[in-house]
Amino acid sequence: MNSCVVGLQWGDEGKGKVVDILAEHSDIVVRYGGGANAGHTVVVGGEKFALHILPSGSVRPGKTCVIANAVVVDPEVLINEIQTLGRKGISLDGRLLVSENAHVVLDYHKQEDRLREESLGKNKIGTTIRGIGPCYADKVGRSYAVRVGDLRDLEGLKGRIQNIVEYKNRLFGALYRAEPLSADVIYAKCVCYGETLGPFIADTTEFLHSSIAGGKSILFEGAQGSLLDIDHGTFPFVTSSNSSPLGMPSGSGVPAKMVERFIGVAKAYSTRVGGGPFPTEQDNEIGQYIRDRGNEYGTTTGRPRRCGWFDAVAVSYSVAIGAIDSIALMHLDTLTGLKELKVCKGYRIDGKEVTFFPADAARLGKAEPIYETLGGWDEDITGVRDFGALPVNAQDYVCRLEELTKTPITMIGVGPERTEIIER
Repeated sequence: MNSCVVGLQWGDEGKGKVVDILAEHSDIVVRYGGGANAGHTVVVGGEKFALHILPSGSVRPGKTCVIANAVVVDPEVLINEIQTLGRKGISLDGRLLVSENAHVVLDYHKQEDRLREESLGKNKIGTTIRGIGPCYADKVGRSYAVRVGDLRDLEGLKGRIQNIVEYKNRLFGALYRAEPLSADVIYAKCVCYGETLGPFIADTTEFLHSSIAGGKSILFEGAQGSLLDIDHGTFPFVTSSNSSPLGMPSGSGVPAKMVERFIGVAKAYSTRVGGGPFPTEQDNEIGQYIRDRGNEYGTTTGRPRRCGWFDAVAVSYSVAIGAIDSIALMHLDTLTGLKELKVCKGYRIDGKEVTFFPADAARLGKAEPIYETLGGWDEDITGVRDFGALPVNAQDYVCRLEELTKTPITMIGVGPERTEIIER
């Protein structure tokens, strides 16, 4: 069976843990979109692995890992992650493939990201300053794009880097009065990137299709969350790629009909990083309680996440556009200790009740959540492995979320470890 795991909220849902668990039963794990702005955390035996480019399945020896064509690859981050795992005894030699058609994030992309955000002042979007958006912009613009496969032709790349950096310097100088970048320095880095990553570069689309023909089981791993999708998220406060399941076919070259199961990951509450509307946000002691108990600080940036109640309207929307078959509900343990829990089951916008999520940021910004209240629990649930052993109020909470999203919740996270999971 081929499966796809995606986030149903604004990212940071716990996809890394779910992918790590499911990878045990898969032959190949594929990262199909996004870049180093995605932080996936896996905890094994008390040891924390924070990954940004590598698929979460890379911590499982023997699993083939693929970085597909729609990922924008930051070579520095990727090489660092490969080397970090190597120092921990986890080798990726012979089991990592990086698409020759994936685009490369270089220094001028990060420079552009930073300069643009600074120029926006209080209207900034809240990017991670990792150069993701500018790299995708160059990809669409084509003229100044560099792909991973270009790192194999360093002689041909040299002149192109010179031309690109010359153009970027003129642009940054005119718009931001920025100091010029050195084409020689960037090219020298590309030489190092090519030498290190050369053995991993491949035609991943061909590999995936031949693997499917050979009966291999593939697990596709999404980055960020569906509500950050460039086309279907809360624009303009979104990422620069299709982070919903809709990005999987174009991002990997594998048609959606070849994937039998789509699994959506959601937290038992809601979080968001950066700007943008967030109807159920609790900018108060409740939000801080969730932030502290859930360690809600960005894997990539360390920024504190905005926290709030579970938004069934938003999650149901992600379920609908992604044809989600089941939900993995993470961080249920984080809610322990709260006397009562609220769940958003609708919005009131301009005096009208709305139950279908409005992705337009301006309209969503007017939304007033319509809540229902459920009882909380005080018992420690991190050791629970059977659904029936959960406190009754915890069971009722999960069942109510199933009813509101009209989707079965088949996995429940009760702690950070890969073993701290309830499977239904």
